[in-house]
Amino acid sequence: MAEGKIKITVLLFGQAREMAGGQSITLELDHPATVASAFNAIKSLHPKLAAMERSLMFAVNEEYASLSHALSDGDNLAILPPVSGGQSEDIFEITREPIDIASLRARLLEGSSGAVVIFDGVARNNTRGRPTLYLEYEGYTEMAIKTMEQIGREVHEQWPINRVGIIHRLGRIEITESSVVICVTSAHRRVAFEACQYAINRLKKIVPIWKKEYFEDGAVWVENEEARG
Repeated sequence: MAEGKIKITVLLFGQAREMAGGQSITLELDHPATVASAFNAIKSLHPKLAAMERSLMFAVNEEYASLSHALSDGDNLAILPPVSGGQSEDIFEITREPIDIASLRARLLEGSSGAVVIFDGVARNNTRGRPTLYLEYEGYTEMAIKTMEQIGREVHEQWPINRVGIIHRLGRIEITESSVVICVTSAHRRVAFEACQYAINRLKKIVPIWKKEYFEDGAVWVENEEARG
């Protein structure tokens, strides 16, 4: 292998496999490489895949991954079309990578939507005037995804939205980085605003994710003020 290169295996399924003409492709990429750069390379080989780009999901070594996820030599990258029987239009994910807001918006937006409302929860540099160094989140991943899916169902029941996406990041979050992003698309703006606000309020109450704030003189777990109230 050439210096500065990595080799990965790309696995394709369903309609993506048909468009590429095969299920498995060995790909050599310049290092550093990401899911996005790998998919761009695949699109150059199989341009038809670009037509379904917004509906695709990706997994690296059997775990869902964002476009910004870094790839290593020997990784398996799966390109996944919408799962039959699932509510594939909505997106609910837990990640330890930076949240790609533009990608989330693109995956949710379709022609019948006239409004996109995005809530971007970022780490601020103080709590009640006390300087914050960074945040750390931990969560019960499987249950967190299920409760986010529950919030999605509640939103659809109460507002005529088109799609909703929720991505929460775990691990260390630096100041100004996103910890949670919620995106709602709809035909009109009012319902998108209302649904997005409802979704973040519900997330703060029922999704099993916990925040720890780090200061120069110590660290504290932050109790959920909405739940306490």
